[in-house]
Amino acid sequence: MNKKRIGILTAGGDSPGLNAAIRAVGKACMGHYGFQLIGFRDGFRGLAENRVMALDGGQLSGILTQGGTLLGTSRDKPHRMLVNGQICDVTEVIQRNYAENALDALICLGGNGTQKNALRLHEAGLNVLHLPKTIDNDVWGTDMTFGFDTALGIATEAIDRLHSTAHSHHRIIVVEIMGHNAGWLALGAGIAGGADVILLPEIPYAVESVAAAIKERSRNGKPFSIVAVAEGAMAMDMHASIQNHSKKKKAEATELAMAGRTLHLAEALERLTGLEARVTILGHLQRGGTPSAADRLLATRLGTAAADLIAEGVYGVMVAAVGDGTQPVPLIEVAGKVKTVPVGHGWITSAREVGTNFGD
Repeated sequence: MNKKRIGILTAGGDSPGLNAAIRAVGKACMGHYGFQLIGFRDGFRGLAENRVMALDGGQLSGILTQGGTLLGTSRDKPHRMLVNGQICDVTEVIQRNYAENALDALICLGGNGTQKNALRLHEAGLNVLHLPKTIDNDVWGTDMTFGFDTALGIATEAIDRLHSTAHSHHRIIVVEIMGHNAGWLALGAGIAGGADVILLPEIPYAVESVAAAIKERSRNGKPFSIVAVAEGAMAMDMHASIQNHSKKKKAEATELAMAGRTLHLAEALERLTGLEARVTILGHLQRGGTPSAADRLLATRLGTAAADLIAEGVYGVMVAAVGDGTQPVPLIEVAGKVKTVPVGHGWITSAREVGTNFGD
């Protein structure tokens, strides 16, 4: 009986836990099932260019605690890849490389974009599985994505550290946290860090409401405030102005509006409250470094479950975290969907009950 040959790649932004997931896939595939495993460097571009990396016990040893991805990553899309200065559909090239490498399955580790690309390749005839990773926790159909817990801890620690400066100098500290379309990271870190104001993409805010909450704190003897703001949070007037655009135009307008938005928010709060405001943008600090224990555990669960599904011949699915277990979810049911924070979510309810302002 021929051994199954499995390919694996990481795509999109890097995220803590990718190496832990690669390790889990490799150890389960090779050690438990006797499969062969090869990696493709730099995401779908490496798959299109057939840049193969041998994966064995030596390569997988010691990577559980490492951030980033030993395979490298890119944001290239199979149907829109820059080749010799031109945008090309390289799906047929990928199909040939898949066949030439005698692959029985391809595992794609990534977020929403990777999920859509995995579905395209599955529809093109490849046996594909997707493992959901992103610090934004915005992949539809899974309880949690690996990378989120680590980033949550980093953002929370940053808010903890900023409290002392805010308190000592009687300042407003505005902390920008990653999250274009979904506010899970800003919401979780804001609650865990005791932020006084949390601004999310899902809840358009009025700067006057935020300023009023800060001035009320000052009247109560607390002349400092922490504002945790997701990078995609938007003022009500700006949100209303782009709602009638097409999907593409809305995305372009949103991206344009985001430029300098947090700085403008801080300037407005200074003007309205009379307090000095400072901005801290956490940026890529949030997705670097050693993955947390929770992310290592989640990545290992999903990676071994992917090996189990391959052994069972189950393809075209995302390996979702559901409760304490995992579940295969058809890619066709989840690709293109974004898991945003419901405005009635329990985290928001709890935050409001402890006095957190959401700008609405």
